[in-house]
Amino acid sequence: MKRALFVVAAALAGVAAIAVSARGGGERVSYNFTPAISGLDDPVHVAAPRSEPNNLYIVEQRGRIRVRVGRSLRARPFLDIRSLVECCGEQGLFSVAFHPNYARNKRFYVQYTDQDGDTRIVEYRSRGLARSPLRRRQIFFQEDPYSNHNGGQLAFGPDGYLYAGMGDGGSGGDPQNRAQNMASLFGKLLRFNVNAPRPRPLIAGLGLRNPWRFSFDRKTGDLYIGDVGQNAWEEVDFTPRRSPGLENYGWRVYEGRSRFTNEQPAAGRLVFPIAIQPNGPNCSVIGGFVYRGAAVPAARGRYFFGDNCEAQIRTLAAPGGEQVRGESFSVNSLSSFGEDAKGELYATSLDGVVYRLVP
Repeated sequence: MKRALFVVAAALAGVAAIAVSARGGGERVSYNFTPAISGLDDPVHVAAPRSEPNNLYIVEQRGRIRVRVGRSLRARPFLDIRSLVECCGEQGLFSVAFHPNYARNKRFYVQYTDQDGDTRIVEYRSRGLARSPLRRRQIFFQEDPYSNHNGGQLAFGPDGYLYAGMGDGGSGGDPQNRAQNMASLFGKLLRFNVNAPRPRPLIAGLGLRNPWRFSFDRKTGDLYIGDVGQNAWEEVDFTPRRSPGLENYGWRVYEGRSRFTNEQPAAGRLVFPIAIQPNGPNCSVIGGFVYRGAAVPAARGRYFFGDNCEAQIRTLAAPGGEQVRGESFSVNSLSSFGEDAKGELYATSLDGVVYRLVP
């Protein structure tokens, strides 16, 4: 059975911020991840509404969202739902997504494991940083048969829909073949029209094992998914914005590009990953972002991703036109990547630190 997502590999001896040299514009330049925020409790996600260029929101797995304003981390949490959240392992508060019109409607969304071990997506309304948000409504609820493979990513796509990643339900090998079953919402990429009175889940993709982290390229709208593998392969999947239709990412018919069962894909258009990594020192791929910020010109257009057990960061040229490049810098206990309002890139570590990509 696949190891839990948040295994802290104590044997790793990676260095948290080592410069990497790259070529850009004919000149030799360097960039690295450097600590930006410390003293956090198991951070697993960062995000920011585009209307708040000076703020960064940090999700802690146990059920809080903290806010850094400028260079100061506020003591008062933006959201505290620790009493509602089951933690830890592959359970907890996983991510936050801000509505595209957040500046006006103040609506944001969180995905978490409740105290019965089930998945909830809930809409809140912010009342500023000095007051607790108001819970408006539940967008989605799903009973989980096992404690693992809960997905966890929320993100708004270029179409204005809220996207959510759902794991295959857990255990090992998808024993009920949920990921290929169009009657099940497990193992799917879902999307919701949160502007509707009663949003309902629509299947945007299937054949996923545990899409812990995915992102949309803020320049092109292309989709990248880091899907955690079984025992052999970790994978990164890619869907262009102008996709011809429903994508089937292969699981459990395929793991990576290799056959896992002798079954046939159930529906959609079978697509293979743009990048695979053997599951040896790796244990859980951490999907990232295509860098589109301004601070590090040498990194623009490269997709950054990593692994929870191997500290090394990897990149590839968007949209997958180049072999994966292992960078010479690392982030120990990597749990996620994220962007701020300006598109600058961050990485979170379960060691309690948020790192920022800098020149």
